[in-house]
Amino acid sequence: MSIFAPHGSRPPSAPPPSRSARTRERILKVSLDLFNQEGESNVTTGHIADELDISPGNLYYHFRNKDEIIRHLFAEFEKQIDIAPGPIMDAASAMEDLWLYLHMMFERIWQYRFLYRNLDDLLARDTKLKSHFNIIISHKRDAIRTMCESLVAAKAMSATSKIIEALAENILVVATYWLNYENLKHRAGIHDHPEKHLTRGVYQVMCLIAPYLGGGAKEHLDHLLEIYTQ
Repeated sequence: MSIFAPHGSRPPSAPPPSRSARTRERILKVSLDLFNQEGESNVTTGHIADELDISPGNLYYHFRNKDEIIRHLFAEFEKQIDIAPGPIMDAASAMEDLWLYLHMMFERIWQYRFLYRNLDDLLARDTKLKSHFNIIISHKRDAIRTMCESLVAAKAMSATSKIIEALAENILVVATYWLNYENLKHRAGIHDHPEKHLTRGVYQVMCLIAPYLGGGAKEHLDHLLEIYTQ
């Protein structure tokens, strides 16, 4: 039997989500917005219910407490942050792919920025979240290490294995705490022009890598930095 649908036929459509499923999605979306805007520690389930114009009992029917909402949001974040740079074809494309990869990573962090705003408190409250966050960090470390090793193999980068390990750690430190640092620097906060702050974060990470690049990779990186930081 062919895995393709016959010519002119349409694949069966998925059934529409139930009312209960739609309510759960609304609760998660509004919770994410409130956590990001106000800070998770400043938002109660009462605030969430008021924003949705539903009773607290209706909210508790779907989620037992705020921590359960946070765990569901974290699970979605974990899926979305699970990205990695593609295989390196040449030095120039590697720099563009790396820039895109870093920007996508910073965008995911921005989308779920409440997790990073009170990271230590959240992870101290829930050991399961801490375990999963460590898995995310481990995957990112592996992705950065693999990318650097590929650049070395392509003779676009000169770095020992120890340097690569340290570089991966430094990149993760910058990515993890960048938004907090930017928010500290800017009295008005960083909500008005997030794209500018995300680009600055990518720039700082690329500057960590720049000293170890050579030839076409270094020239192309300089070109990218000039374009994106004008």
